[in-house]
Amino acid sequence: MRTLRIASALEAVSLAVLLINLATVHTEAITSLGGPLHGTCYLVVIAVTWMVPEAAFPGIRLRAVVPGVGGLLALRQIQQRRTGAG
Repeated sequence: MRTLRIASALEAVSLAVLLINLATVHTEAITSLGGPLHGTCYLVVIAVTWMVPEAAFPGIRLRAVVPGVGGLLALRQIQQRRTGAG
């Protein structure tokens, strides 16, 4: 769960940085660093979500493939399943 938490936060932040960079100064260094970071975090979120047993509940794994916020959505659903609130 810790890996999923970190990867989803980094995925969301890196996407925000890339979009802000695109809309403003479009610095090549930010794009060159942020793009691979975002892509790696995106893949880690998907892989880790598939390994969590609570993610077998319908729809949780599908949430993980939504770029940018999917990891955060899946993490919230997994935490709800673990606490019994959902």
